[in-house]
Amino acid sequence: MVRRRIAIVALLLSLGGAAVVRADPTDDYVRARLKDFDLPGLSLAVVKDGVTVKAEGYGLADKDRNVPAAPDTVYKIGSVSKQFVATGIMLLVQDERLGVDDPISRYLEKTPASWAPITIRHLLTHTSGLVRESPAFSPMKNLSDAELLRAVHPMPLRFAPGEKWEYSNSGFVALAEIIRIVTGQPWTAYLQQKIFGPAGMNVTLPTNTTAAVPNRAVGYGGRNNERKVEEWVALRASGAFLSTVLDLAKWDAVLYSDKILAEASKREMWKAVRLNGASTAAYGLGWHVDSSREGGRRVWHGGGLPGFTSHFVRYVDARLSVIVLSNGDDSDMGAIANGVAALFLR
Repeated sequence: MVRRRIAIVALLLSLGGAAVVRADPTDDYVRARLKDFDLPGLSLAVVKDGVTVKAEGYGLADKDRNVPAAPDTVYKIGSVSKQFVATGIMLLVQDERLGVDDPISRYLEKTPASWAPITIRHLLTHTSGLVRESPAFSPMKNLSDAELLRAVHPMPLRFAPGEKWEYSNSGFVALAEIIRIVTGQPWTAYLQQKIFGPAGMNVTLPTNTTAAVPNRAVGYGGRNNERKVEEWVALRASGAFLSTVLDLAKWDAVLYSDKILAEASKREMWKAVRLNGASTAAYGLGWHVDSSREGGRRVWHGGGLPGFTSHFVRYVDARLSVIVLSNGDDSDMGAIANGVAALFLR
């Protein structure tokens, strides 16, 4: 391969051409990872200081129709959506319509007595003790958030609120319901009005949208990601949105400004939660928070739904972000995103 590339360069120069063929290590790296994970397709954006320095698609968005993945391919982003629900809550905090340390029983009716100590902060940080999933949740049933929460009421808390960290999608269902109650409108509409619209994120939509969505990827799962997955009927607040790497890059750029979130809100969201004792857990308000040797402080979130995986990582000190979205559900998107970041952090 190397000799072939050298020969091509020599031929171009001999013809008087000014072009020089250079290998792109990012493309080589991503294509190798697609092969490793048997991924149908993947879209990538690399953002430096809020400016997109690379946006590319690899593989196929639709294998049957041989449609290539591209930067504008639309994927389900899974739990990368959590930062938007958390942002919706923080906008209500900024408007003094609620507080992160308010008890959730102030907003949710007829909650069990055991939920009395649970605050909005507990929901945002996965420290509430609520079970991971509502027993009423079914991907093929269109139940309201209120119905999903009522099904959680009889379930015992897994631990005292604030005692430990344990991932809870039902906590984000509760947050979405709180947004609906406080704003008096569907939480998806509120997030569109306050986040996606102002950020210019024109193709970030709920997964259950009835609108035609051009460039939408087909999701694949099973062995070697060979099988098409069935589309969900349900909209789950913990993994609610479709998006593109280009739209998410716009969001990344907005995070360098106070256009939507005040600096104090971002600091609060990217601070590790303190548990009841002296220890902390590496999660803030809708974001994981940690650090890497190469890039310093890092905030990130991964996502997965049947047929799709995603990862959005921001190296805060290096002012570098990598966003990867894929239409295969058996992969390690975090490893791919951080592997790409390592190439830019050298």
